[in-house]
Amino acid sequence: MDILNPTKPLSSSLFNTHFRRPTLLLNSKILKLKPQTHTLYSNNNKRSRLSVTIVTCSKLKTSKEIKEKDKNASGKILLSNSAPPVLSEESGGGGGNGEKVPVKTGTGALGFLKRLPRKVLAVLSNLPLAIGEMFSIAVLMALGTLIDQGEAPEFYFQKFPEENPLLGFFTWKWVLTLGFDHMYSSPVFLGMLALLGVSLMACTYTTQIPLAKVARRWNYLHSADAIRKQEFSDNLPKASVQDLGVILMGAGYEVFLKGPSLYAFKGLAGRFSPIGVHLAMLLIMGGATLSATGSFRGSVTVPQGLNFVVGDVLGPSGFLSTPTEAFNTEVHVNRFYMDYYDGGDIKQFHTDLSLFDLNGKEVMRKTISVNDPLRYGGITMYQTDWSISALQVRKDDEGPFNLAMAPLKISGDNKLYGTFLPVGDVNSPNVKGISMLARDLQSIVLYDQEGKFVGVRRPNSKLPIDIDGMQIIIEDAIGSSGLELKV
Repeated sequence: MDILNPTKPLSSSLFNTHFRRPTLLLNSKILKLKPQTHTLYSNNNKRSRLSVTIVTCSKLKTSKEIKEKDKNASGKILLSNSAPPVLSEESGGGGGNGEKVPVKTGTGALGFLKRLPRKVLAVLSNLPLAIGEMFSIAVLMALGTLIDQGEAPEFYFQKFPEENPLLGFFTWKWVLTLGFDHMYSSPVFLGMLALLGVSLMACTYTTQIPLAKVARRWNYLHSADAIRKQEFSDNLPKASVQDLGVILMGAGYEVFLKGPSLYAFKGLAGRFSPIGVHLAMLLIMGGATLSATGSFRGSVTVPQGLNFVVGDVLGPSGFLSTPTEAFNTEVHVNRFYMDYYDGGDIKQFHTDLSLFDLNGKEVMRKTISVNDPLRYGGITMYQTDWSISALQVRKDDEGPFNLAMAPLKISGDNKLYGTFLPVGDVNSPNVKGISMLARDLQSIVLYDQEGKFVGVRRPNSKLPIDIDGMQIIIEDAIGSSGLELKV
């Protein structure tokens, strides 16, 4: 668009145009002019057509009014290579003097309520806010790892006393008030998850979905001017559209041809990947929330040969937890045994389980091991731990006697259990006996009444060992299965 000033001579690059001041008629009539196209002539005598559109609907004014009006006028005429759009009566508004009536926007309380959803969405879809939410969730998860979960209040009274607060302020009150003793179902943690979920949905609605919709829009450009207006364009005089399509297909583009026009794109799936990521995060957070608020958990250590009821072991972990019929299932531990490496270390441990309904009918039987759980009625039983509960010992053809084993040392997989077989008067304050130690189910170490090493025997070997004139036989080592149950 060029700007012409009548007070200055025109440059050679502009049109030589003569303007004539019209004669004003002093009356009160309304003058309407239709859009007209005028032809202007340039210096080189070549005719150049310029479309000039004039739209007016105004009342003629006196010369005095015009002079007062011209005081603020710039005195410049704007010429454009394209005609401005003609305003119709529908689009130009209903003003009697031809002025466009501005569209009124909501004001006051009503307007604020209409704008509130957009403002809320803009705040929730803010990227720094989402980053802060994820950082807060990470901090809470770290606290849930450092703070022991599910312990009795007395435990936190001792570990976080008010007399010696952690970091100068953190005491048991923080743990119990904010629910950090059950972090993953606490209102603080679930609230942060909900806020992050809302932010992800707001970002998807306001940003990702519109971007994906725009990316899917395409059309052929038939005009050379439209192509030149693109961010990158070039002129290839000897190129073929079909050959260009083959090259683009080889580069991984999706190519569409229609006559002399070509359209190609690639990477459209990348526009949908953020939506997929947001959806996956929402599903993960929803599952974690449901697991934290609507599940049951429990653990039990059961000696071989004994039973337990599922409902007696499981406890609710949230306000949405609802028991099922499977909670009445009775579980019987048929057998517990271990596999060993050649060097004697424990390789794997197994538990043979049978499940019975209320009528005493066996509904399922399976041998579980680490990473091979049992699933029944929405309940999952994992093999997580083991221990030695008792030794069956025969003395001088008497028995067998079941001697309870007590844990003496437990450090990871390095476990040590011991028991004592009294000899003589068991009511004597200085009673003595035979000590037996075991670190697994395959070998038992025996010591006499003086604490001297006697020998090692394997359970079920039926090989007796003589200790202080007594024949001792290790009949069996009874293991206990450590199970964890989840719903």
